[in-house]
Amino acid sequence: MSTDRVHVFGIRHHGPGSARALVRALDELKPDVILVEGPPEADGLVALAADERLEPPVALLAYPTNAAKGEQGRTASFWPFAVFSPEWQALRWAVAHDVPLRFCDLPAGHRFAARAAEPAGPLDGTGRADPTAVETPGAEVGTGHEPVVGLAAPAGPDAATEPVVPAASGEAVPGDATPDSAEEELRVDPIAGLAQAAGYDDPERWWEDVIEHRRDVPPFAAVAEAMAAVREAAPAITEDLVREAYMRQVLRAALKEGHQRIAVVCGAWHVPALAGDLPPAKDDAALLKGLPSVPATVTWVPWTHGRLASWSGYGAGVTAPGWYHHLFTAEDQPVERWLVGVAGVLRDEDLPVSSAHVIESARLADTLAVLRGRPLPGLAEVTEATRAVLCEGDDTRLELVQRKVVVGERLGAVPPDAPAVPLARDLDATARRLKLTQQALVSDHDLDLRKPTDLERSTLLHRLRLLGVGWGTPVQRKSGKGTFWESWQLQWHPEYAVDLVAASAYGTTVARAATAKVVETSADADLAALTGLLESCLLAQLPDAQPAVLRTLSDRAALDTDVAQLMAAVPALARSLRYGDVRGTSTDALAEVLTGLVTRIRLGLPGALTGLDDDAARAMREHLDATHEALNLLADRLPLRAEWLDTLARLVDRADLPGLLAGRLLRLLRDAGTLDADAAELRLARALTVGVPPVAAAGYVEGFLSGGGLLLVHDEALLTLTDRWLAGLAPDVFTAVLPLLRRTFAAFAAPERRAVGEQVRRLGTGGARPTSDVDELGELDPARVARVLPTLELLLAAGRGTR
Repeated sequence: MSTDRVHVFGIRHHGPGSARALVRALDELKPDVILVEGPPEADGLVALAADERLEPPVALLAYPTNAAKGEQGRTASFWPFAVFSPEWQALRWAVAHDVPLRFCDLPAGHRFAARAAEPAGPLDGTGRADPTAVETPGAEVGTGHEPVVGLAAPAGPDAATEPVVPAASGEAVPGDATPDSAEEELRVDPIAGLAQAAGYDDPERWWEDVIEHRRDVPPFAAVAEAMAAVREAAPAITEDLVREAYMRQVLRAALKEGHQRIAVVCGAWHVPALAGDLPPAKDDAALLKGLPSVPATVTWVPWTHGRLASWSGYGAGVTAPGWYHHLFTAEDQPVERWLVGVAGVLRDEDLPVSSAHVIESARLADTLAVLRGRPLPGLAEVTEATRAVLCEGDDTRLELVQRKVVVGERLGAVPPDAPAVPLARDLDATARRLKLTQQALVSDHDLDLRKPTDLERSTLLHRLRLLGVGWGTPVQRKSGKGTFWESWQLQWHPEYAVDLVAASAYGTTVARAATAKVVETSADADLAALTGLLESCLLAQLPDAQPAVLRTLSDRAALDTDVAQLMAAVPALARSLRYGDVRGTSTDALAEVLTGLVTRIRLGLPGALTGLDDDAARAMREHLDATHEALNLLADRLPLRAEWLDTLARLVDRADLPGLLAGRLLRLLRDAGTLDADAAELRLARALTVGVPPVAAAGYVEGFLSGGGLLLVHDEALLTLTDRWLAGLAPDVFTAVLPLLRRTFAAFAAPERRAVGEQVRRLGTGGARPTSDVDELGELDPARVARVLPTLELLLAAGRGTR
């Protein structure tokens, strides 16, 4: 759409057809200035587009300048660009031809100010919050390259490189507004309305047929005409009006400067508002008057194709960024080249794919396109051909293709000298020194903490976790590895750039920021959280934070009277002592705190084990197990384990204990060797006598056997005792205790349950055990008969005396 001096190009953000057509149009027009929909604060970053080290996909990250000073929350927005984004191609064309380029959308500072004014609502006509407006939190409004709080962004041709507004967790938030009328639905997704009018049931397929596959005729005039018709039927919203008023102000400024060939690149939705005769400037000024604003900072950050995909929660995303990248970069035979790439991915997974598979897939895609009346095979035809031939109908293989090829895991790159907060610069420098690469794919790292480089890597990853940057995730160590090993999975997400901005309020380096964050967090943490922080201090090598956390921990432990809370703090402290040895960190102060903590637990435990209901007893059993295991770790270092076992031994025979806890104490003492097998079986036999309520006995069994069934497999006397008790239960009693028994035995591993069953069958105890003194061969057991002979003689003598 153009006038004599102004040429408006309505594009689909992340549309390869739009990008290709825009480059041709710019080559023909040779504009003397280009206006692109985006935050004006990014004008100073345009020159970086000439740097070959700025590799898309990348994004403009905007955040309130004060956020890095700790004065605001984690508010931030992204404007993503791929190589096939028309805006990116406009940037590249401008720097290549030395033509000035400006961003012309509403400044990010205005949007941050409006967001800070929530929950009042979206902007009204004066730029202030409108309390009557309906909003969907976390979504974007309108159709451009922007974040405005309120409504969901359309997913059509103007479902732009629209900004992603991260949630508090750092993840992108989907635009999820639900249209409540046909007109609203048309505004939210104009492409769907146009596709339906053209007789298509799939808007993406319509766009491919009309725009992507037709390279001979520029689409801009037709798109502008279609959008004008759509806007007449769709309702106008205040956010669009305010944004477009600002765009026109920037356009008027360019006209006033004397530019003769002005190219305006914007979402197709905005073309009718910018083309033709502009409304009076005073009307736009009235809309923008009093618009709140805060200082905002913008920089380039890496982005990924995965985050560009619409399924990731990005309201303006596309379903197949890998496919669109291929369409834009493949000069000829795009379908054949695509299928060759898919075959390569499958071969990398050791799947048999031959050249014949590729040839037949291409033929099938062409045939499907002809049958459906399409000018060229689209993604739907190529996907069906891939499933049928290359994947041989296997949806698992097709899912692999979707993830690695259709969406792709491409991660962009940003020059080291791009603007960034000092904390991000420190992280980049440290990561390069330690040879840790930020990449979108998951990578596994086994770190040997005895090696200085691996120890530094572990320290860095633990510090980042304290700052809320989850670049690395600890995973279970591989079998055979000792305590000197750590295993991590690393995957970089673009949203971590926002987390670094928020964390920069704590310091300019990762170490200083993590130290300050721990000290601040410890002020309000409970006892269990404090011990976790203390453990993190050792893992992250933060000696400056450790004294403050220790002081707070000691104060809380002295005042806390809840034994369960005290026990919850023990495991982390015990691990800290172990890791201190591994990492060469002094832990003398930790040992003193742990000793005092265990002493208070031993004194309070007798009263904490009585008067508990079932849920409280189960929670206490978990605390007992965790504390027992933690003190076992330190058996060779502190005398706490012996004192702990002595306390348990004094409690095990108390009659007022819940059966679950009494059985658990017995098991812990038996495994520790404090009670021998005979003493343990005697106590268990007492708990399973007729006088004990079956429910209490079942709880005793659960407490004793929980944690594994191998004890029953290897202890024949214990298995016989348990089986005899089960077999002697009356049918109605057995039904009552069955849920408890099921819970006990279901916790055993399948091989353990099978071994127990085989052992019972070997003993021949499928029913009640025989109670006579005759063994299985029909012979008397002399030892057992000898026990009853004295009584028998007395009975017989008494009988003779009465005759």
